[in-house]
Amino acid sequence: MSGTIYDFSARRRDGSALELASLKGKALLIVNTATGCGFTPQYEGLEKLYGKYRDRGFEILDFPCDQFGHQAPGSDDEIHSFCALKYNTSFDQLAKVEVNGPGADPIFRFLKAERPKDDAPEAAVAGLRALLSKSGMPTASEPGDVEWNFTKFLVDREGNVVRRFHPTTAPEEIDAEIAALLGPAAP
Repeated sequence: MSGTIYDFSARRRDGSALELASLKGKALLIVNTATGCGFTPQYEGLEKLYGKYRDRGFEILDFPCDQFGHQAPGSDDEIHSFCALKYNTSFDQLAKVEVNGPGADPIFRFLKAERPKDDAPEAAVAGLRALLSKSGMPTASEPGDVEWNFTKFLVDREGNVVRRFHPTTAPEEIDAEIAALLGPAAP
């Protein structure tokens, strides 16, 4: 695929379109999330990153995804209410999407094509796969597929996908990379 993330639009919770071109010049963290997942507490870390960097040109795009173990049940508004009440989230939470398979949202098809592998140690990947296999839950079936909820894609200010982080990578672990993309804080 060619182009940048700015070539796409996302559907907001209210059904309107968010043209990603409107985010030009900002660093983005794009995450597929779920409210009933073992990684759901990562919302707290995501909100801390957002609070720390939003005034410096950082945005988080939260895409709820019910594809993995039916861990994001409910409507878009119910999911948003849960996150706002439990984790005090203030970043943009978009409409629910699929990230793998024939129904995959075009944004995630693009992200996966740009960064088909994350940089997790093989032990973390194998550990998650073993856990999912033991529980009978499906995981990625095609090369480049998202393994599970809370896979994170970091996009630079020019719209290029620069990193892909495994679900086991906590938001705090990518703080320095976000800071580097944003550059020095204004005095």
